[in-house]
Amino acid sequence: MGSLLAVDLGLKTGLALFNRDGTLAWYRSHNFGSRERLKRGIPGILETIPDILAIVMEGGGNLATVREKEAERRGIATVKISAEEWRHEFLYSPEQRSGTDSKRHAGELARKVIQWAQASRPTALRHDTAEAIMIGLWGLLHCGLMI
Repeated sequence: MGSLLAVDLGLKTGLALFNRDGTLAWYRSHNFGSRERLKRGIPGILETIPDILAIVMEGGGNLATVREKEAERRGIATVKISAEEWRHEFLYSPEQRSGTDSKRHAGELARKVIQWAQASRPTALRHDTAEAIMIGLWGLLHCGLMI
């Protein structure tokens, strides 16, 4: 079994890597600024994760296609989900009333995951990074990677 990379797609991308044992290894945000810079930056990110098994990403469109093509070239499985899929799993209905509410509650849960994993605490946790952490948890549970 290898690592799982979770991605909240966008030019401002949230990333979270889960180790083969299901623990959060690292999390971060990256502002690519343009589709071309994103396209050039993806290989560098993937090269830093030699045991990557799968990428779970929230979102679609041409930004997803860029990642899917690079993952396919490397033989990495990809799964695309919507925000509603992981939110339904982890948030109560009242916590999902608006995007703002969902992002706030995802941040609260992500901080608990960070604490549980004994990862370094963030000084500020961007919503895209918090959502990447939650996307990763969804991936561990639904892609058969949780041990």
